Order: sequence, then structure tokens, then C-alpha cells
Amino acid sequence: MSETSALPVAVCQFAPTASRADNLERIAGLTAEAAGRGARMVVFPEYSSYFIDPMDATLAENAESLDGEFVTALTALAAEYAVVIVAGLVERAADEHRVRNAVVAVRGDGILAVYRKQHLYDAFGQRESDWIESGEPGEASTFEAGGLRFGLMTCYDLRFPEVARTLMDAGADALVVPAEWVRGPLKEHHWTTLLAARAIENTAYVVAADHPAPIGVGHSQIIDPQGVVLAGVGTGDGIAIATVERAAIDRVRAVNPSLRLRRYAVIPR
Repeated sequence: MSETSALPVAVCQFAPTASRADNLERIAGLTAEAAGRGARMVVFPEYSSYFIDPMDATLAENAESLDGEFVTALTALAAEYAVVIVAGLVERAADEHRVRNAVVAVRGDGILAVYRKQHLYDAFGQRESDWIESGEPGEASTFEAGGLRFGLMTCYDLRFPEVARTLMDAGADALVVPAEWVRGPLKEHHWTTLLAARAIENTAYVVAADHPAPIGVGHSQIIDPQGVVLAGVGTGDGIAIATVERAAIDRVRAVNPSLRLRRYAVIPR
């Protein structure tokens, strides 16, 4: 993959199920389609390896390690199609009854970055912490592709601008947000507003992949550093593709140097 400081990126909106084999088959088909349309990075939702609603003990039963079948299959697909793949993984935790809500970024030669969700979804009547072990705060998970640096965060993390700031401090040019943004009153509005806000306040691209309806709100999007949606999906399954470019970031930050003018840093607690 050439380092050209411009990268065509795809967000793939699909509904992972309780069949790990079916999920991998769907990911393989979507990767092939996205790569065939020119994408050099392919982003999938949170919980792409395994998902069940409501959550139950089968999460732990279907959790995998980073050298397990799911990541191995992603790496093989990345090699076959010469792409970077980002996807949500139900990862084994130290506690056998809980799992980590992880996101992995892989290339054909192996893992580029791993992120474990820091802010668990204990809101809107949900209790993700009953089943999930949170990641450590303050750890910025980033990787390089196409001459650009991408930072990883997950779903509910979007409501906490400090997560994005730590990624900016680590040199991120784009935020990658795999999600399962649960439907509910005003939830679609919150999702699209927060995605745009993270782009605008950080003068960075945002690349977000969600689950479709009826569980997720859908609306996976690629947003530019001014908060403009370059490409997106509706509420069903689909793929959206747009190019992330260094030149666009530089233009916006020259006019609006808000990152440089910041007066506060982020301190984990």
C-alpha cells in the first residue's frame, strides 16, 4: 500500500449475529465489495465478531484472543485485498465471566493497533458493565495508513470528547468509531450530532460504522474536518466510501487552528 497521504476509506454497515461463522462470511463479502470499489481501508462496527441482544453469558463463551480465528481471518482478508481492516472483537478477559469490548486494526502482515472500550454503556437503561471489562483510560490507540494517522475509539466513547482529545494529542488525523449505537428517542440525532462535533472540534476526519436498524440507528458516515458528511449509509445494510486526505486537514487547520490554541490538557482519572 503506497504512503500517499490520501486514503479511500469504506464504512460497512451490517448486523453481526450470534453466529461467528456467519459474521466472518459477511465481513469477507463486504471487504471484497469495498476493495472492488477502491477502498484501501475497510471499517466494520462494534461487536463484529459476535453479538447478541440482550447480552448474556454466551459473550464470554464466544470471546476470542488476539491470535484467534477472527483476527486471523481479518488478517488473511487484509492480505488478499491489500487493505487495512478495522472491526470490533469480543475479546477474552482475565475474568472468565466477562469480556473486553475491543477494536482491532489489521493489515496483511498483522495487527496494527488494539483498543479496548473505556466508557461502558451503562446508560439509557443498559448495563454493559455487567458483561464487559473496561479498557484503561489514557491509552491512545493509533496506527498509520496511507501516510495518515488514525485513532480508535468505540461507540459510547463518542459522548466523551476527552477520548478524542487524547487521540489528537497522539497525532491522529482521523477518528475511527466502530459502534452499536442503540436506537431510542433522539438517539439518531445524538449520533449524527456527536460525530460532527468530534470532527469540527478536532479539525479531523471521523469514520464511523454502526449496526443497522432495528437495533442500531445506522447512519454510518465519513465526515470531513469541517463536519461535512462526505459519504454515508441510511438505516439498512450498506457501504459508503470517501477519501481521507492530508491536504484537506492542512487547509482546515490553517484557517481554524483550534488544536494549537487549546488552553487545557486531558488528565485521566
